[in-house]
Amino acid sequence: MDSYDFIIIGAGSAGLPAAIYASRFRLKTVVIGELLGGTITTTHVVENWPGFVSISGLGLMDELKKHVDANNVPVIADRVTSVEAKGPHELVVKTLEGKEYRAKSILFATGTSRKKLEVKGEKEFTNKGVSYCAVCDGMLFRNKVVAVVGGSDSAAKEALYLSEHASKVYIIHRGDKIRPEPINGERVKANRKIELLLNRNISEIFGEKAVKGVRFREGGELRLDGVFVEIGATANSELAAKLGVKLNEKGEIIIDEKSRTNVAGVFAAGDVANRRFKQAITGAAEGVIAAFSAYEDINSAGSKKPG
Repeated sequence: MDSYDFIIIGAGSAGLPAAIYASRFRLKTVVIGELLGGTITTTHVVENWPGFVSISGLGLMDELKKHVDANNVPVIADRVTSVEAKGPHELVVKTLEGKEYRAKSILFATGTSRKKLEVKGEKEFTNKGVSYCAVCDGMLFRNKVVAVVGGSDSAAKEALYLSEHASKVYIIHRGDKIRPEPINGERVKANRKIELLLNRNISEIFGEKAVKGVRFREGGELRLDGVFVEIGATANSELAAKLGVKLNEKGEIIIDEKSRTNVAGVFAAGDVANRRFKQAITGAAEGVIAAFSAYEDINSAGSKKPG
């Protein structure tokens, strides 16, 4: 069984920066994650990461991966299936491929999973007109009519991206107004291809071999070629919960100002943690703080480095 000072679960914008700093603190570190780069790789344009005026999500993650590689931290493509505490600062990580790793400290940078509408037709038409990623599928809807469901900044950005391909983009939201960042709200308002449909709840997605439209709980229907669901996400905190890590009412991991959880040697950062303002840059900061906190804990305990 390989032993490490610091195992980072998740290879996104929280996990990779943590790996860079952990290496600088001379902690023996490994990153284990299913999706290199995490969910930000599905973002068309990132405009709020310092140092890049504008860069794609994939481009940003490529730069972070190069930085991690330069610090000689291995990144393993695998899924962690369990984490067990054998004692204080003695944790065992098991993966889908049957590997086991021992660690003195662990960072959960596991992010979130997209929420579903849970309406009739959604499951049946997934990948047949129903999508959860505009960057992945937007080009398939060139000159077609699509809708983005949701009222967040992410929904606004999805609509703006889709307007580069589709002939018409509706934003369908159950509330009486959308809540994007002001700059994106201005862009949506100025975009003639985008139309808001507010106070609407989808009750059904219908079609034949592919999506043909949606029906509303309030009555009526809208003909569409594609439906992009952007209604938020749930924290991927199941592994942490099984370990005894405390969660809030939203299922997010509760951390303090040092990114510590209630379990010794266990940290969390990024979208899985209970921070109100969730951005790639804030998740990166939480990951870096976790690396430093792990370094402090290991040194204060007088632990020897593994291997």
